[in-house]
Amino acid sequence: MLYELGITFLNTIRDVTPIVVLIAVFQFFIIKKSIPNLKKVALGVALVVLGLTLFLIGLEKALFPLGELMATQLSKPEFVIKTYSGSLEDWRAYYWVYIFAAFIGFSTTIAEPSLYAVAVKASEVSGGTIGTLYLRLVVAFGVALALVVGTYRIVVGDSLVTYIMVGYIIVIIQTIFVKKDIVALAYDSGGVTTSTVTVPIVAALGLGLASVVPGRNPALDGFGLIALASVFPMITVLGYAQINDLIRYINKFKKLKS
Repeated sequence: MLYELGITFLNTIRDVTPIVVLIAVFQFFIIKKSIPNLKKVALGVALVVLGLTLFLIGLEKALFPLGELMATQLSKPEFVIKTYSGSLEDWRAYYWVYIFAAFIGFSTTIAEPSLYAVAVKASEVSGGTIGTLYLRLVVAFGVALALVVGTYRIVVGDSLVTYIMVGYIIVIIQTIFVKKDIVALAYDSGGVTTSTVTVPIVAALGLGLASVVPGRNPALDGFGLIALASVFPMITVLGYAQINDLIRYINKFKKLKS
């Protein structure tokens, strides 16, 4: 364990060093100013390296095995037979997988640091109009829906291209009819979901499921959940904005009528 920790620590230093060097070069040679609070910045860099090291070890030892283990256990024939009386080839036989995927997608997205950062900034810029909690819940619901659809796709063996195309067509149609001040935030919300917490366990879930379902190839069918997890939050955020606009129009109509 200590050996793996040391190797991961050295690899993290190797990966972080180019970023630090690039920023230092621009600061000293382009901007030609010293770095303010150099000691605090140096401490922050050290904490980043340490945090990334521990996080990567945690991924390898916990999140990856956990996602793959749960998908494998929920898809095993002996478990499916106990919970479903039909054929193992029936997509409904794997309903526990869909339920687990929805919950894991929702919970990991709520815990996603990058989403929290975007939600806080969106709330600040909008003067509190866009609530931090509401945005996180809407995005998390989108990821949960994406994983349900994605695990269903793996079970039935449908083409990922079709699902992605339909998803983006929906996003384009919503973009035409929604207020423009929410569009960029919706698109960013789709991007930040595929980050540090969500990606490892979602990838492991897809690979584990594809390795157990009969007739599925992990290399061909196991990937794609992350792509769907980027599309569906855009749909839910834009949909949330459209519902709010509809409610406002209804309230205005009631006031005018009264």
